[in-house]
Amino acid sequence: MSATTPPAPSGAPPTGTATSSAGPGGAPRSPAVCVLALTPLLAIEIEPAGPTETSPEVHVHPGGQGLWLARMAYSLGAHVVVCGPFGGETGSVAAHLARTENLELRTVGTGGNGAFVHDRRSGQRTELVTMDPYPLNRHEVDDLYSTVLVSALDAAVTILTGSETGVGVPASFFRRLAHDLHASDSQVVADLSADQARAVADAPGVVLKMSHEELVEGGFSDDESEEALLRSARAMVDAGPRALVVSRAHDPSLLVTREHTYRVTTPRVTTVDHRGAGDSMTAGIAVGLGRGLGLPDAVRLGAAAGALNVTRRGLGTGRRDQIERFARSVTVEDVT
Repeated sequence: MSATTPPAPSGAPPTGTATSSAGPGGAPRSPAVCVLALTPLLAIEIEPAGPTETSPEVHVHPGGQGLWLARMAYSLGAHVVVCGPFGGETGSVAAHLARTENLELRTVGTGGNGAFVHDRRSGQRTELVTMDPYPLNRHEVDDLYSTVLVSALDAAVTILTGSETGVGVPASFFRRLAHDLHASDSQVVADLSADQARAVADAPGVVLKMSHEELVEGGFSDDESEEALLRSARAMVDAGPRALVVSRAHDPSLLVTREHTYRVTTPRVTTVDHRGAGDSMTAGIAVGLGRGLGLPDAVRLGAAAGALNVTRRGLGTGRRDQIERFARSVTVEDVT
């Protein structure tokens, strides 16, 4: 059994550093990023034996949307503070593994975290077991809210992630948090769907990232055509958010603000594992904004992170130098 720890990325700040100063020689800044990880989990994956091995390999990782995002943000040089519920056997192991990956955790209690076991020995991903997390009680929800709110004050940007399962956190949690963070002049990037996305859709200053499937399934867009997606995105941005970023799998992503609409195109790559591309994109956008980039350039960095992530087997993984070089090949053009 192995727990894989990625090497420290070039230019990454040491653990405990929450500053966002410029690097030597004009290198990109290493911003402090706060991540709301609502559903951290323990990920166990069974891989086939290597050419010199006689038994399968078992890999154990910290998982869940928030931790995958945090891992990519760290790979891009950010100092990352993760706020989330951790508890029980699964939570204790997930927290330990997250800390070995140089993530700073600010935890609240819970009865236990979720977990999954996936078998990849056939070359395909087969789900063997999935365990849902314990729901949070009202005291734990309150603790989580205040933990994120205070931690965000020291961050250049805060990322809000949600949950696909019911964990006792109402959609109003995200609305209050987005408005309170904006009132504190905090930059917010939200990667949410359904009612959780709808809850922040009127929050000023938020950069909301959604996939085209989430827009259609959530009733925001009539269909997956670019015309319909742009129409719904413009209507949403008119209601409050600073911008909406729409990821579209193999098709160009869309960036919509009140003033401009952009189409973001990455070079074609062969997909090894499509999971995690959207999360990596969100992390790249947040780090870009934390560095002081404008929205188009931040989305360019995010698109590069997402595109390269699908060429790898690890979710939320990548090398900063490669992502930044690949970003130069990402085109951002005005949509008339």
